[in-house]
Amino acid sequence: MSLSRRGRRDLRIILWAGISSAVVSAWFSISVSQSDEPAMRAIVRGVLASLMIATPITLFELRSAYPGFLRRLRRLPLAVYFAIKLLFYFIVIVGGLVTLRLLMPLPSGGFDALFRTSILFAIGMSVVGTLTFEIGGLLGFGTLKNFVTGRYVQPRREQKAFLLIDMKDSTGLAERLGPVRFHELLNDFFRDVADAALECQAEIHKYVGDEAILTWPADCTLADGDCLACPFIARDLIAAHRETYSSRYGAVPEFRAALHCGEIVAGEIGAMRREIAYVGDTLNVAARLLDAAKTLGHDVLVSSDLLTQAKLPPGVHAEALPMLVVRGRTAPLGISALKRA
Repeated sequence: MSLSRRGRRDLRIILWAGISSAVVSAWFSISVSQSDEPAMRAIVRGVLASLMIATPITLFELRSAYPGFLRRLRRLPLAVYFAIKLLFYFIVIVGGLVTLRLLMPLPSGGFDALFRTSILFAIGMSVVGTLTFEIGGLLGFGTLKNFVTGRYVQPRREQKAFLLIDMKDSTGLAERLGPVRFHELLNDFFRDVADAALECQAEIHKYVGDEAILTWPADCTLADGDCLACPFIARDLIAAHRETYSSRYGAVPEFRAALHCGEIVAGEIGAMRREIAYVGDTLNVAARLLDAAKTLGHDVLVSSDLLTQAKLPPGVHAEALPMLVVRGRTAPLGISALKRA
């Protein structure tokens, strides 16, 4: 059975995390090894420790993003959630180190001192890994990578495709559910959108009220039509959770979507709080296209600029619509409605 794109992404994270932790753990094992222990044995011991400790922790972090028990834990108070994580990490670390001692006994004494040092080292590695996952979840792993590498310290021109998703009747839902319950609905809605983004290899640029902005590098997404399939995958995920939405909120959220591509200028912006901002006419046109979806009565609109370059995904067809006059744009915009065949 072939893996989904999200599954392949998770596998890449597991591999990179495993390799990185194995290298660091092997170095640590050599640095604290006893003089009478061969270097190769110390390296093997470090790699095994990494496999028994880093792998379960990485799997825990990845699975907590999927629907199910682990993701429900995130709804607990932050202190409680972190206490549960710390307890799990402690069990994994101590269990891994004890198992390693049984598999590879030390040539001579000194286990107690090495055990204490190994626990401190493993806790430090776990803290670094957890912070990386948490910051990556807060900013987005793509954004975190761009901040670390300084990709957008200086503004740069790029070609990107954008998908704007806007929940229907959000005002009415907020009035009926109240602000707290509506926030919970919005959070569940954005989780399904995020799952669709992962499946389509999109980056979530930001959430603005009841709207999500997804983006792809245009040269990557146009060939396989990922961006055109994304709103329908999001709709399928919401439909799969229909019973949960209905029982919890008495309504199943629906949305409108708009797709457009073009050149933007990307760069870090802000002083007290920094973020990577996209500036240019492309996002403005996508927003006007989303407004047009409300008046034209079509849930998914795409510009001809994007449609002529992208491959339509299987089961989706495009219905050409009259040209759209966009404020501030000299030439009218060709648009189409995307529908399931």
